[in-house]
Amino acid sequence: MPFDALCLSGVIHELNLSLTGARVDKIYQPGRDEVILAMRTQNVGNVRLLLSANPAHPRLHLTTLPLENPEKPPMFCMLLRKHMSGARLLEIAQPPLERVAVLRFEALNELGDRVERRLILEAISHKTNLILLDGEGRILDCIRHTGADLASAQRVLQPGMFYRLPPSVGKENPLTVDRNRLEELLSAAPQEAQADQWLLDTFGGLSPLICRELAHRAGGTTDARLNALGPAGRTRLLDEMERLRDSVAKHSATPVMVSIGGRPRDFTFLPVGQYEGSAQVDPWPAFSPMLDSFFEQRERQDRVKQRGQDLIKSVTNARDRTARKLGNQEKELAATKDRDRLRKLGDILTSNFYQMEKGMARLRAVDFYDPEGKEIEIKLDPLLTPQQNAAKFYKDYNRAKKAEEMLTIQLEKGQKELDYLNSVLEAISLAEGERDLAEIRQELMDTGYLRCPAKAKDRGRRVASKPMEFVSTSGLRISVGKNNSQNDRLTCKLAGKDDIWFHTQKIHGSHVILWTEGRQPDLQSLNEAAALAAWFSQARDSSKVPVDYTPVRYVKKPGGARPGMVVYTTYETAQVTPDGELARRLRVK
Repeated sequence: MPFDALCLSGVIHELNLSLTGARVDKIYQPGRDEVILAMRTQNVGNVRLLLSANPAHPRLHLTTLPLENPEKPPMFCMLLRKHMSGARLLEIAQPPLERVAVLRFEALNELGDRVERRLILEAISHKTNLILLDGEGRILDCIRHTGADLASAQRVLQPGMFYRLPPSVGKENPLTVDRNRLEELLSAAPQEAQADQWLLDTFGGLSPLICRELAHRAGGTTDARLNALGPAGRTRLLDEMERLRDSVAKHSATPVMVSIGGRPRDFTFLPVGQYEGSAQVDPWPAFSPMLDSFFEQRERQDRVKQRGQDLIKSVTNARDRTARKLGNQEKELAATKDRDRLRKLGDILTSNFYQMEKGMARLRAVDFYDPEGKEIEIKLDPLLTPQQNAAKFYKDYNRAKKAEEMLTIQLEKGQKELDYLNSVLEAISLAEGERDLAEIRQELMDTGYLRCPAKAKDRGRRVASKPMEFVSTSGLRISVGKNNSQNDRLTCKLAGKDDIWFHTQKIHGSHVILWTEGRQPDLQSLNEAAALAAWFSQARDSSKVPVDYTPVRYVKKPGGARPGMVVYTTYETAQVTPDGELARRLRVK
């Protein structure tokens, strides 16, 4: 991700304007690598500052996303609460060209004396960390301890040790280099090198996205080589470097998100033109809402994978096992289609008993089922009598006939089981926290895919999470189930007979209920509910998704059906396009 040092400087400048002087009210740690500081400010009210040391998505910004906290706070969270509850934020600083944010706080110690505490976020890919320091620069604790082998460690991050910044990469500083130095570096550069790669190798703090943009502005293409720029292109490249320097110095960053096919792909701190219409480039008023939107889906999926890895593995193994079983049964069923040939061979043997005797290995006779009356050769069992050989063909025929009946039943049963397991995997992807995962885990125990807890106190404990709630543009409530248990509760217990039920046609997805509140729903609310049903399904990346909808009175759950499985009649079908932006806009926070 292009969360480079220059982009981080824009985020820090924005946060300093709104958070300087804010008080830490509460501290949470919803994930292993995430800390949220709930803060009270004079200008913008109560806000939540997210500091993420996730190696894939390190960052800090204000967030409004509802992140579920664990029942028992981790030790690092408890330490933060001890040292920083009620602390006042003095400033957020950034060492030059480092992807490091230093949050300086004024706090009170156990004796009531004012002391300084520093919370450092190292947003360096694969080396991310969140570190708490005392006033002297000693490490109180950090999310990731490194350098246990003091003799060979380049940098030690252990409680009690003095903190040192990550080692410098030794590149030029694009914010302090003057024009003469730029020209000198450009003259000494390999002329066959690509402009963007030369920028990336020479200057610190620049992401590949920014280097490609500078090359595009100078040479009209992102892969322009230095020797192809010409004098005018080289001058433009130097000019663009100076404009970049002045923009960062004046704090005139413009948050921009790049989307391809409606899905966020990149973000940066200045307008980009390198995509030339192949991507949607949208400016945002501030970094925090942009980063919130950009990482919402990615972080949720990562969080679910981290917490629900055991569920994903168990369900995936069961699904793959069921799919293999279905494949074998389909091959067996295909083999039974040729059973009439067995009966015909038995008839041919019966009509040729007069020329057969025990001990024959094969019989050559006329095939009277062949219109041309050709002769065929039939293999026999020498240990059997002619009558027994004929009976064997009739027995194999009857066995194949019975196998077809049983395999047809087993295939139908196996397909339902496969559909159910796929629906569970879809539900895991929609889980938003530990409660949702616990409910899915309980469902898998009830259906026999997971073992029940060994402890008696855990066997009787059942978890019930809440569905996602939305409000249509006209004010009608819309509920979306996140798993099969919620789907059953919504459709079969909570919804009234006149409420409208939505589900993607023959596609795994959530049950969606539009609460009519005793009146006829408007067309826009129906369309929005259908769009939500399409978005929260396996077809979210498609277009023109068929969504069936009908009053709840026409939806029934057959006896013995798997969780989430229903049948319905008297329905209508709408063709809608999944809209993630609509889901975010209508979601009740």
